[in-house]
Amino acid sequence: MAALAGANLIYGAGMIESGVTFDCGQFVMDNEFARMIKHVVAGVRVTDETLAVEDIAQVGPFGDFLSLDATLRHMRELSQPEFLDRRVREEWEERGSKELYVTCLEKARDVVREYRPEPVPDDIAARIHAIVEKTDRLVGVA
Repeated sequence: MAALAGANLIYGAGMIESGVTFDCGQFVMDNEFARMIKHVVAGVRVTDETLAVEDIAQVGPFGDFLSLDATLRHMRELSQPEFLDRRVREEWEERGSKELYVTCLEKARDVVREYRPEPVPDDIAARIHAIVEKTDRLVGVA
């Protein structure tokens, strides 16, 4: 985990074949992983309540922690992936056992098909156009 200490850049999202190819399904997967990494890097809250020392003592070894109110309260503090399926294998298989890559590729295709960007305001578009024209002149394209 030391490699993540202080990291503020995740490079190569969506790249495969050493960056020669970009894969939209891989990009969605990498975005999911980056979101989970950001969650972990943000740290873990450590308090008497989150350590649950009293609950552990009360339930004892091999007891049922899942039914405790504290477990329910704090389970949402785990990263909440959108595409990574955390169900038990049997449930995953009953629902078609769709692989992560397939789910992510479907999401990427949905985004490409359905996304409608907000139009760039006219004043901003004019500034961008002016920058492009100036650059074209500087490099001798125009």
